[in-house]
Order: sequence, then C-alpha cells, then structure tokens
Amino acid sequence: MVFTHDTTQALLAAAELVNTLGDPDGLRGVDDLAEFSARFGYTGRLDGDEAELEAVRATRPVLRDLMTRTRDGAAPLVNELLARERATPRLVRHDGQDWHVHAVPDDAPLAVRVLVETAMAVLDVVRADEMDRLGVCADERCGGVVVDLSRNRSKRFCSAACGNRNAVSAFRSRRRLSPPPGA
Repeated sequence: MVFTHDTTQALLAAAELVNTLGDPDGLRGVDDLAEFSARFGYTGRLDGDEAELEAVRATRPVLRDLMTRTRDGAAPLVNELLARERATPRLVRHDGQDWHVHAVPDDAPLAVRVLVETAMAVLDVVRADEMDRLGVCADERCGGVVVDLSRNRSKRFCSAACGNRNAVSAFRSRRRLSPPPGA
C-alpha cells in the first residue's frame, strides 16, 4: 500500500471530481453529486441542492491546481487551504472504517470537506516525497488528472478510455508503417 486508506480515497475522489471538468460537465446534477459522495464515503452534511453542486463544482480548478503542482509548489497551497478552512485534524472511526483523519466538522459544507480532505491527502503525498504519483493524463487530447498507485509507477492515463484510445492509435500507426505479411 502506497498511502493510507483515507489518503488514497481522497486522492482518487479528487481526481475523479477534477476529471468531470469539461464541456459537457461530467458532474451533471445533484444526483451525480450524491452518488459521488456516497461512493467515496463522504460523511456528514449533505444538502443535496443546486448551491451545494455549484460549490463542489467550484472546487475543481483548485483541486486540479493542487494535484498538478510540484512538491515545493503544493506545500504552500496545502497550508493555505488548511489555514483558510481552520482545519483541526482528529482521528475518527465510523461506518466500519478503522481510525482515519477528519480535519473539519461533519457539518462543514461538502465542498469544504472535499477541499480539506484532498489537502490532507496531498500533505501526505508531499511528506512522502511522492508527488510524481500525481500528474496529467498522457493523452494529449485529455488533460485529466492521474493518480498512480501502481507498484511500478506506470499509470499514464486517467481512464481506460484514454489508455485504449492511445493503444488503438499506436497499433494503427505501427500497422501503417509495416507492410502486411506476404506483400
């Protein structure tokens, strides 16, 4: 395991959230947000309204910036986000999960919890000198965020779709360059 469970979950959640940026928006409505928060185990206050959706959408550029900075560039932004939200880390256990860190009250808005949990996760990444595990998708047309948790640090694409698209493109390119057998 590269990181603790809560760090891994926060990084994967942030990457997925960032990767909904685009036209059309991948975070289409409050139902998508409810599904996202449930899948990644966000507990506490959930308003389920358009204001919450817009607040979470507004976090995406900040999260993208945080996850694509260098180690020395990420540290000041982590500090800024944690100070701005008055984060006070504490250990909690709930919903069958062992001890993990929460840093804002459970009644904090979802957007704040997402920002702070991601900042805490990136704090762990910076401390472990593992910023190379965060990056941008190798698909030139994509620009999504990648979280590489692989043992050999080989993850290059944000999704199977981007990986498959590039594999097919490379296969077709190789095929064009080499004559068919018997030709």
